[in-house]
Amino acid sequence: MQTSLRRNAKVSSLLVLLMILAGCAVGPTYHRPDVTTPAHYKEAPQQQELAPHEAGAWQTANPAEAALRGEWWKLFNDETLNALEQEAHQANYSLQAAAARLKQARALLGDARSALFPTVEVGAGPTRQRQSPASQGLDDGASTTPVTLWRAQASVSYEADLFGRVSSTVDAARADAEHSEALYRSVLLALQADVAQAYFQVRELDAGLQLYRQTVGLREQTLQLIQRRYDAGDISELDLARAQSELDSARAETLAFERRRTTAEHALAILLGKAPSEFSLPEQPLTRIAVNIPAGLPSSLLERRPDIAAAERAMAAANARIGAAQAAFFPRLSLTGAAGFESSELGNLFEWSTRTFLLGPLVGAALSLPIFDGGRRQAGLDRARAVYEEDVANYRQTVLTAFREVEDNLANLRLLSQQMSAQDAALNASARAARISHVQYNEGSISYLDVIEADRTVLAQQRVAVQLDGERARSAVSLIRALGGGWDMPVPLAAK
Repeated sequence: MQTSLRRNAKVSSLLVLLMILAGCAVGPTYHRPDVTTPAHYKEAPQQQELAPHEAGAWQTANPAEAALRGEWWKLFNDETLNALEQEAHQANYSLQAAAARLKQARALLGDARSALFPTVEVGAGPTRQRQSPASQGLDDGASTTPVTLWRAQASVSYEADLFGRVSSTVDAARADAEHSEALYRSVLLALQADVAQAYFQVRELDAGLQLYRQTVGLREQTLQLIQRRYDAGDISELDLARAQSELDSARAETLAFERRRTTAEHALAILLGKAPSEFSLPEQPLTRIAVNIPAGLPSSLLERRPDIAAAERAMAAANARIGAAQAAFFPRLSLTGAAGFESSELGNLFEWSTRTFLLGPLVGAALSLPIFDGGRRQAGLDRARAVYEEDVANYRQTVLTAFREVEDNLANLRLLSQQMSAQDAALNASARAARISHVQYNEGSISYLDVIEADRTVLAQQRVAVQLDGERARSAVSLIRALGGGWDMPVPLAAK
């Protein structure tokens, strides 16, 4: 009885010791590095808080990387754009590849977690063996009889996580999975922005096509008038040639816009996961888009941007791998056991008398500590620390780049607004000058060359106005992308 109590006490003491050692994890505690965050954006308007009707359908929300990006493109109130975004979410192959990478990372996390639990295996089968005379204490020349041994047994193996090697590996795998998820969201946000910008590019070209087709129509009418005046002998052939030249030039520009529009439509088709031959977008000229997008505070950008979250999770994974590298300097305890049946005949295999068990390492020692490895463990630790330092630098650079992108797009929208106001004034003035030149030409006070120059100026101003409208729409998309997108978009099934 006392022997049994002493044995139980020793086992209990061993379990307590193992539990204490398991809590002795080594490795640095992770803290997100500090970064310099400005109090406000230099290029943002002074009034940051806008009413819902002033901000449109998109507003900043409480920052949190865990929150999901929403359907921010609905801000533009364009049903065609809404449909294209949904198509891209379902069919874009780059997004599907990112979802597959996320699945891989989550599978690796499951693989790492499995090391926290024992491994149980079962097996059965015969072995044929002839032992040497020396192994049985006989002379070298003695003869032995080969025997057949039938086995059916279950084996258990488990590595006690004494110094946190396994848990550090799991932490690293978990951070890697979160890193892949953030990268997936970054690809998703980039896809949303690319579709919107490609769509507005096509619409801008549609507006240019409409402008030049109208110009071609007007110049055809002008050529007819010039032809009649020439036939009547009122003007020279020079004016007729100039009118024909302007018409042909407008037709050439129309074809140039059609060529560029075709290329832009093909690029949009690829984003939707379609061959260019399978996609056609009806012409719809771009109209002026006026939206106000509140930028929020710079500090919120650290939690809104998926690329910043990805860089931060990469740091966390690298920090955890430092712990795993440090744990290699400490002992490893492997516990193994096996139990089952062994018999010389298959018919007797499962009889009670043939039972067998083994406690302890099957191969090697239960507790192992490498003494000399030529610097391999130290090199592994040095590498893990260097990787962490690299990821810290990448994280801080990513934050700086994010601040620059927001400032750039805020400045673009602010200056574009001013530029468009000046451009509208220039367009109105050139249109008035063109009307006056036509009147004066009809009165014979100026030459047709002055009329051509006035018309060219109007066309150039109209073309710049169309380009500014497209640039403003794309800059609005770029700002939303730089701010991290919206907040209420569910994760596609492919990423779960």
